[in-house]
Amino acid sequence: MNPQANAISESSLESQAIAPAVISATRRMYWSVRRELWESRSIYIAPLAVAAVILVGFLLSTVAGIWEKALRLDPVQQSAKLAEPYSFAALLIMLTTFIVGVFYCLDALHGERRDRSILFWKSLPVSDLTAVLSKASIPLVVLPLLTFAITVATQWIMLLLSTLVLLVSGGGVSTLWTHLPLLQMWLLLLYHLVTVHALWYAPIFGWLLLVSAWARRAAFLWAALPLLAIGIVEKIAFHTSHFTALLGYRVSGGPESVTVAPGSVLDPMTHLTPGHFLISPGLWIGLAIAAAFLAAAVRLRRYQGPI
Repeated sequence: MNPQANAISESSLESQAIAPAVISATRRMYWSVRRELWESRSIYIAPLAVAAVILVGFLLSTVAGIWEKALRLDPVQQSAKLAEPYSFAALLIMLTTFIVGVFYCLDALHGERRDRSILFWKSLPVSDLTAVLSKASIPLVVLPLLTFAITVATQWIMLLLSTLVLLVSGGGVSTLWTHLPLLQMWLLLLYHLVTVHALWYAPIFGWLLLVSAWARRAAFLWAALPLLAIGIVEKIAFHTSHFTALLGYRVSGGPESVTVAPGSVLDPMTHLTPGHFLISPGLWIGLAIAAAFLAAAVRLRRYQGPI
């Protein structure tokens, strides 16, 4: 055998063995998102804690028979009354995850500079774009999906608890299951989370990430004070409140996301107007602004060092 050929083949095998594995951009993004979930446990602990409190309160009210009077109302009033605690539970969980998203974004890029872990993360083969997008995916993708899953599980447990109590007390279980529009509520909830929390709120979370990438301290104040200053200057100089109204319009979710028809509160087909929402200028202007904020956050992370 040719010793030179053997040497060449052995050297090629050794080079292949020590060559670094090529990691796809999708896998880097996946592990970056998992890193955020590992480091920020409040993302799922806070809504789960709120859901637990809701279940305890609902169980006590059900045992006390507070909601049994709704079973004696007419069918239209029954549906509205039975849905009240379930709607309240969904509202509390959505509010909790929104607050979690706000504080997460304010600390996402600021925290890694404060504790100097940014030096370690920058040494990994993960681009600044992937890092920022993985952080943006938490409030825009992960939290809406988590909100939907926790809300559905919570409302399902609420239904089972009320069913159990009614079976023990001899109440109208069939009336509860017939007149509670749970599937319709879930459909409306999913639509609201996708349109408002994932799309309409995108510029809000983009702005918070930009401030987090720039501020050296007090990120919350730097996020709020410029907006407050613009509103005050406009009011003093021009005696108008257009900027304040614009912020309120954005935070409120915008009328394009959900349209409620009078007299048909529980019919989801009157609520869902995706065509009207997708052609609204406010949606696309907001998404363009969110993209600009995220691009600026990527650039800032590239050049910003530890605090």
